[in-house]
Amino acid sequence: MSGPQCCANPPTLNPTTGVGHVENLGGLNTYVNGSPHSKLAVLLVSDVYGYEAPNLRKLADKIAAAGFYVAVPDFLHGDPYVPNAGRTLQDWIKDHGTDKAFEKAKPVIQAIKSKGITAIGAAGFCWGAKVAVQLAKREFIQAAVLLHPSFVTVDDIKAVEVPTAVLGAEFDQISPPALVKQFEEVLTAKSEVYGYVKIFPKVSHGWTVRYNVEDKSAVKCAEEAHQNMLEWFAKYVN
Repeated sequence: MSGPQCCANPPTLNPTTGVGHVENLGGLNTYVNGSPHSKLAVLLVSDVYGYEAPNLRKLADKIAAAGFYVAVPDFLHGDPYVPNAGRTLQDWIKDHGTDKAFEKAKPVIQAIKSKGITAIGAAGFCWGAKVAVQLAKREFIQAAVLLHPSFVTVDDIKAVEVPTAVLGAEFDQISPPALVKQFEEVLTAKSEVYGYVKIFPKVSHGWTVRYNVEDKSAVKCAEEAHQNMLEWFAKYVN
């Protein structure tokens, strides 16, 4: 499911933002940061606005500072969604299916592992959460975090095989709290898989990466989610 919230608060894309750099990783242009000597990595899968979003790269830099090698691939092949540009979101999604991104993620993960990485976590935002949950269904990764997910279903959650956290919003038409609560029930029932679910009050879909940097309250809420994500990866990506 997608809707207006999926596109709210679009970022101003900047290909030079961040302290990392862009390189080809598994066939995709990828923003990378972090020690090449780290044995632990985090893969970030963007929302519909892609890997040049400044807040996403800022988050990648924060994760790298915590000791992870971080990769943010351009799963959109230089074609992020542009609101009011004559192409509806539905049409854009037809060209950018999450199933395609999932297939593209496999060689990226292999390329990361070829660097000596022994454990990988994946975090997906909105559109990207569907890719992350697909990776979590098999042991491509060691842990997943789904942030204000789009398209993720109860059946997806039933199929995960690695520790999975879901961070949802109180005001989310795409993954409303009632659906997120269903995710929680499924994860709680899966005794063989660690799960964590949190619904953040007074925030909307997209709050973890599409916040206004000048809004102190919005920044605080986003940073709380970022910290929860980091704690999840610190616990299970090792």
